[in-house]
Amino acid sequence: MANTQIDMRKIKQIFKLYSEGISKRKISLVTGLSRNTITKYIDFFKRYQLTNYEVSAMTLEELNNLFKTDQKDKSPQLLTLETYFPYFDKELRKTGVTKELLWQEYYAKHPDGYKISQFRYWYREWAKEVSPVMHFTHKAGDKLFIDFTGKKLSIVDRHTGEIQDLEVFVCVLGSSQYTYVEACESQNKEDFMACIENALWFYGGVPEALVPDNLRAAVTKSSRYEPKV
Repeated sequence: MANTQIDMRKIKQIFKLYSEGISKRKISLVTGLSRNTITKYIDFFKRYQLTNYEVSAMTLEELNNLFKTDQKDKSPQLLTLETYFPYFDKELRKTGVTKELLWQEYYAKHPDGYKISQFRYWYREWAKEVSPVMHFTHKAGDKLFIDFTGKKLSIVDRHTGEIQDLEVFVCVLGSSQYTYVEACESQNKEDFMACIENALWFYGGVPEALVPDNLRAAVTKSSRYEPKV
């Protein structure tokens, strides 16, 4: 990167202009930065395969963390691995995708690359830099968070051999992380209420609030400000 760190807002401006097809020469005139500096930042974003939308959505702190580590201290092997991380980050949000599957995909292309333990370590380090986690403090007995999982379970009828898909209800107490899980036939209101009742019997008490995610059985109309629950 450039020897002197420039303002993160200007870095966003550089990549926005470049994504709109503006030449590096014109970007240099607009920002007052040398073409060499502009090229270095553009190459950095290309290496991480970031789009203009993703860069625009990043906070200034997140963007600053991307540039915090001197790239010269990293091996070519690590730089290659890090180019995959933004893609892996998106894939891990999909149902059924695991770090081991992603490592296998990476290792098939780079057999001289990192083993899975090092892969996990460097991914955690990268995630801490670009995806800081907000810490919440919960009071004991205050909230019970409830939802259905995205992935269903399957059971086989021992008599007919018929396969039946089941929904999976999950709830967790915010303070203790004490978790209750139950499989049920559907996400309809009746099954949903039965699962909640079973969970409360399991916990042996009732929290101050039940906090559902945007599941159909609990939220009939989604809205940031006035959802219908």
